[in-house]
Amino acid sequence: MNWDWDKLQEKRKRQSVKQPPKENIPDAEDPEVSNDRQQERPQDHYDDPEGPINMEERRQRMRRENQYGRGGRGGFGGGRGGGNGPDLGQFGDAFNRMRKVRFPVFKLAIGVCLLGWLLSGVFIVEPGEVGVVLRFGEHVRTVDPGPHYRLPYPIEVSLTPNVHQVHRMEIGFSRVHSRDGREERRSIPDEAAMLTGDENIVYVHFIVQYQVRQAEDFLFNADMQVRNITADSMYSETVKNAAESAMREIIGHSKIDEAVYGNKGPIQDNSRELLQEILNRYSTGVFIQNVQLLDVLPPPEVDAAFKDLINAREDRSRFINEAGAYQNDIIPKARGVAAETLNQAQAYKVAVEQKAIGEAARFLAVVEEYNKAKDITKKRLYLDAMEAILASPDLEKIIIASGAANGVLPYLPLDRLPASGTGAASGLGQSGRASK
Repeated sequence: MNWDWDKLQEKRKRQSVKQPPKENIPDAEDPEVSNDRQQERPQDHYDDPEGPINMEERRQRMRRENQYGRGGRGGFGGGRGGGNGPDLGQFGDAFNRMRKVRFPVFKLAIGVCLLGWLLSGVFIVEPGEVGVVLRFGEHVRTVDPGPHYRLPYPIEVSLTPNVHQVHRMEIGFSRVHSRDGREERRSIPDEAAMLTGDENIVYVHFIVQYQVRQAEDFLFNADMQVRNITADSMYSETVKNAAESAMREIIGHSKIDEAVYGNKGPIQDNSRELLQEILNRYSTGVFIQNVQLLDVLPPPEVDAAFKDLINAREDRSRFINEAGAYQNDIIPKARGVAAETLNQAQAYKVAVEQKAIGEAARFLAVVEEYNKAKDITKKRLYLDAMEAILASPDLEKIIIASGAANGVLPYLPLDRLPASGTGAASGLGQSGRASK
């Protein structure tokens, strides 16, 4: 029912005038103060003036007041006029009816969570990987690339290491970026410092390239620290420690000249073979493809002296190379000249021998003909000699008649004759003989 504001004010006045006396309740601290507090406590304006009412009537009144508001008809919160407020009572009844409906939300949520948990067991193994399934930490099976299913976590766990990719491990140094953006190598003394066979300290920087062949052995027999098992790089402490041990042993059997200045190929090959032997002994499932030496440096305290030594060695190598180049240039030339001289001498020898043999055979033939006809042979020899003398263009000839030589003193211009004079004298003699 609806109450007006005036009726409510009158009801409050009657409650304040006709308030029944309250029984004094003794207070533990001060009875008088307790009675004063009981008298000063405000009277509940919902109580009826004729006396207390039961709880059911109180709830009905509160429901009606919630429906129409405590301020009467004039809106939500008091005041005259204004229109009807919101129907809060009906809203409360509807809410109570909804509370009584039994909707299985909790069971549905449990079902969805259970379904999602079961579906979390689906995993995919990419090409180049293998799937290793663990049940409570124990290896149960290994699967090939493709979609697979395992029991959800924490019953089973799947790991997918890459067994086809070549992994790279840097030992003795770390890569850092300088201020200008260039990549530099920073030495790690604890890893790089090694002792050579002649008791010298060197700092070795090298790279190990390895491939995982047996995923089960690598995951369980190698001390592995992996940020992400499916990532491209998998790091193993066992491989690193074994690589350091193998390199220290090989460097320990080498001298400093071999390690710093010599051929690094034998050191790399020997360290790779030793490292593979160590990893096979521990059944790590790792195959070592290559061990590459980047730098073998002396300690910083003697770096300047080693640089001078390196420069001296380079100068020695340069001088040796220059001498070798000069040797390779001059020796073939000398050998060619010697071979040419020998060939010419051999040819001259053969020519002289053959000429002598021919002249001897000719002389014997002439002697044989001379014995047969002396006058004819003598005349022929004379004519042949004169023909050879007169036909020679290089020979200066002086011809003196036989009559002129008998009357006057013959004049021979010696200053006009050739220096050799052999041909002229020979011609002169034969000419004289011919004139006679």
